[in-house]
Amino acid sequence: MEKKLQEPELWQNREQAQAVTTEHANLKKEIEAWQELSREAEALLALAEEFKDEAEEDLVADLEQKSAKLEQEFTALEFTVFFTGEWDERQAIVAISAGAGGTDAQDWAEMLLSMLLRFAERKNFKTRLIDKQSGQEAGIKSAVFEVNGQYAFGIFKSESGVHRLVRISPYDAEKMRHTSFALVDVIPDLGDLADVELKDEDLRIDVFRSSGHGGQSVNTTDSAVRIVHIPTGLTVTCQNERSQLQNKQTALKILKSRLAKRQIEEREKKERQIRGEVKSAAWGSQIRSYVLHPYKLVKDHRTGLETQDVDAVLAGELDEFSEAFVRWLAKKEKR
Repeated sequence: MEKKLQEPELWQNREQAQAVTTEHANLKKEIEAWQELSREAEALLALAEEFKDEAEEDLVADLEQKSAKLEQEFTALEFTVFFTGEWDERQAIVAISAGAGGTDAQDWAEMLLSMLLRFAERKNFKTRLIDKQSGQEAGIKSAVFEVNGQYAFGIFKSESGVHRLVRISPYDAEKMRHTSFALVDVIPDLGDLADVELKDEDLRIDVFRSSGHGGQSVNTTDSAVRIVHIPTGLTVTCQNERSQLQNKQTALKILKSRLAKRQIEEREKKERQIRGEVKSAAWGSQIRSYVLHPYKLVKDHRTGLETQDVDAVLAGELDEFSEAFVRWLAKKEKR
């Protein structure tokens, strides 16, 4: 990696150079963390060996506390070993869309947006809102944001799929129980690495007045951009940059990443068909249920992990679910 950083050709491509530099820094940080953990473990073992015959109660308690702390640090570092996917180290682009359920579904989509942004904050990741379409009465119709941090895609890919909410609707005068759905789509930010050719004749580009938080003239100029890839029907909207050009560049980057992911999924689908496996349609593949009534429960239908602390989960405490998914996926891929 360090030899690659010294190659003059690398620095001719700014985005690729930045990606390699970030990967190098992350690897160096990871190696240093393992080395530090090894030193701490050796020191603790030496201390335990030195006082094994005359250890006082306070010393034993201190050793047990330090041992438990080391075990937690080891578990956290071990978790990164499972990130062996081709794009796990890349940044993530997260898209949320309200599904069936009307106003309740749009409210649920906004709750998911808040949950995932808080999850990113808990991981010390940086986020940037790219697009947000408000609902007619409440909530959002859709939203797109970027997540920047080490293993952002590897961590956030656990959230990709249909999320189901069961609750007493705050928008129902009769206080009936409603079931709402929202789709979360997580793709890696491939940038210039996306080997996708975009032909002008395959694109329809629309501009319109932005309703987001851009520059000072954001509400008086047609700065928002919507790009439709005609052959596939894929649509990307961006309105939170400060200019029409920036919105267009961001939208094109996301479109290329989505098309690259689509190509990978189609190739994997053909491989599964050869093996006799069939994947259900997106809206039929519920990954997680959040039940607020008549009882409280969050259950992941892939890993089987569940918790009754719904409030904590909706506040962004998703570490257990993310880790369980990554371990489940690693076992599944070994079969």
